[in-house]
Amino acid sequence: MTDDGETDEQVYDLLGVGLGPFNLGLAALADDEDADLDAVFLEQKPEFAWHEGMLVEGATLEVPFLADLVTLADPTSEHSYLNYARQTDRIYETYFYERFQIPRREYDDYCKWVAERVPACQFSRRVESIVPARREGDASTEATENDAAFVVTARDPETGETHRYLTRHLAVGVGSRPFVPEPFDDLPDADVFHTAGYLHNREHALDADGITVVGSGQSAAEVFQDLLERQPDNDYRLDWLTRSEGFFPMEYSKLGLQHFTPEYTQYFYDLPQAVSDEVLPEQDLLYKGIDPDTSDEIYETLYEHSIGESDPDVGLLAMTEVEDIEQVEDRYRLRCRQWQEGTSFTHESDVVVLGTGYHRPTPDFLDGLESHIQRDERGRFRVEETYGLETTGLDGRVFVQNAEMHTHGVGAPDLGLGTYRNAVILDQLLDDSPYPVDEDTVYQDFSAESFASSSPVTDLVDGGDRIDRQTPPSTDD
Repeated sequence: MTDDGETDEQVYDLLGVGLGPFNLGLAALADDEDADLDAVFLEQKPEFAWHEGMLVEGATLEVPFLADLVTLADPTSEHSYLNYARQTDRIYETYFYERFQIPRREYDDYCKWVAERVPACQFSRRVESIVPARREGDASTEATENDAAFVVTARDPETGETHRYLTRHLAVGVGSRPFVPEPFDDLPDADVFHTAGYLHNREHALDADGITVVGSGQSAAEVFQDLLERQPDNDYRLDWLTRSEGFFPMEYSKLGLQHFTPEYTQYFYDLPQAVSDEVLPEQDLLYKGIDPDTSDEIYETLYEHSIGESDPDVGLLAMTEVEDIEQVEDRYRLRCRQWQEGTSFTHESDVVVLGTGYHRPTPDFLDGLESHIQRDERGRFRVEETYGLETTGLDGRVFVQNAEMHTHGVGAPDLGLGTYRNAVILDQLLDDSPYPVDEDTVYQDFSAESFASSSPVTDLVDGGDRIDRQTPPSTDD
């Protein structure tokens, strides 16, 4: 690329926007010599960084290291976590560590290692616009000679230099943004902040007389545990409030985890959208609860702090919604309501840490494609089974990473299924993809029709239409 905004003659098969784990995994798989794909991936940050505000000491991944960037698609890849351990002289340390869940800080370091090794990764490139290369009704365009479908304009955030790229297809993986409820978003960031910025604000928080954590997901639990461990040395009041019914653990049984598989993804995608919208809220504990190990650590720390006549200066209250936060001089007044018993009260704190989740606003750089993108009646992307957006009037595909929970189910943000999604995307782009699209990976069925294919089921009715099934012959001796 030239630095004056002009476009060189390179036309990429795939351009990825954003370099979180999902697009980085796609870049790593595309880097294989058997994957005949000319790709480039653009990231606005100067280097890879994954949830840097939550790389708390002692925090681990919630999935095994096999859910790295490539292993579930290609265990022999040079970009695997085990090869990282080998190449960084940590293979024996990893062996004796004897844990599947590796430290989150190490996962971040592993991803940095991969990003430095994959030439397609370009940093300090903030994508500002994407437009079709072929304008409707205009034959004399950049796409006429070079078969490009999109023109992508990016800018270096530090120098201001612009760079233009031509590509046939896109993979959008810009991640989510911390969600701060509107009543809280105009308060001083140093005192009232999202868990995503915890490490950046921790030293300031430790000087407070009172700290309150709001929310009951994994991030809130990790922040609470970190503050709980540091409390004896800093002497602050520590409270934890959540509107959930309790501080419940995440579902982590082996059969429960089979919801994070290609089979369940397929089953969920085939459901009517109205049914999917009813199912998702009922599956919160598959992905929104607290890791059981973290829950145990919190209890054990409380137990340790209460030995003898000690009385930890700690409060935990569920079923409580924080309706408003008001600054009163140097403190903050939280207006709360315990919704189950209908009791309202005011709680005061010096620092408030918000574990209020994340959201996914449509990136501004997609404005130039908005008229081509299909949305459902609730304004969400219509996503194809193979992870491309449903579009009209475009010559190329627009794939999305982790923007399809409403169509593909709870596994959309899962690191392990990210590798499967990337294998599916590459299968669409390559004539002969080296990566299998996995099937038959579970011991259970999710649809009655699938169950009936191998079980003694008759008179299966699908959507009101009777489907006759022959009972398989008995296999009893």
